[in-house]
Amino acid sequence: MTVSVVIPTLNEEQALPQTLTRTLTLGFDEVLVVDGGSRDRTCEIVASARAAVPDAPLTLLTSKPGRALQMNVGATASHEDVLLFLHADTWLPDNAKRAIVGALQEPECVGGRFDLRFDRDRPLSRLIACMINRRSRLSGIATGDQAIFVRRGVFERMGGFASIPLMEDIDLTRRLNRMGPVACLRAQVVTSFRRWEACGPIRTILLMWLLRFLYWIGVSPHTLRQWYSHAR
Repeated sequence: MTVSVVIPTLNEEQALPQTLTRTLTLGFDEVLVVDGGSRDRTCEIVASARAAVPDAPLTLLTSKPGRALQMNVGATASHEDVLLFLHADTWLPDNAKRAIVGALQEPECVGGRFDLRFDRDRPLSRLIACMINRRSRLSGIATGDQAIFVRRGVFERMGGFASIPLMEDIDLTRRLNRMGPVACLRAQVVTSFRRWEACGPIRTILLMWLLRFLYWIGVSPHTLRQWYSHAR
């Protein structure tokens, strides 16, 4: 079973180098960075990584901006059995590929996600991570920070990510649960606490709860995107 990693980027020169270096050491069959028009050194970083390791399975693609669109572009260009969608500020565990392949040895399993922890080891960050993991395990819904993976055939039958500017991860995993069992892996990804620090942890929690509640009751993601951008 082979695995493609799809990393959408937009002005990620700070986070991408460490994520890319780590991901390339984990034995994945393909790593696709899909850039949405970065104005910083993001694309140069990918080019430098390819030059440094010419035989690395690394490809740089370009797309119009929009995380859902970029991830769909990467999925279409990939060639492997499983698609793993990874944020540019998230680091996979050492056993990531083995854990994914192990979960998908169960024929009924259609995909899954990882538990997460933050790169800032503080009581509040640990509490937030615990809440996210518990909520995800109870609901079956995952966020992009949790490194969602899915069988290629299932992803294609689902029509990929919806063309929405926000909540594309929630939407995908909600539909994925209808396709079959989804694995909730205990192995942890490490994701950046930068957004929580920049906006304030409590404010960010309240904003996320509000946006998801409004999404569940039918408010358009296009409307939510305007509020989210303004809040940031």
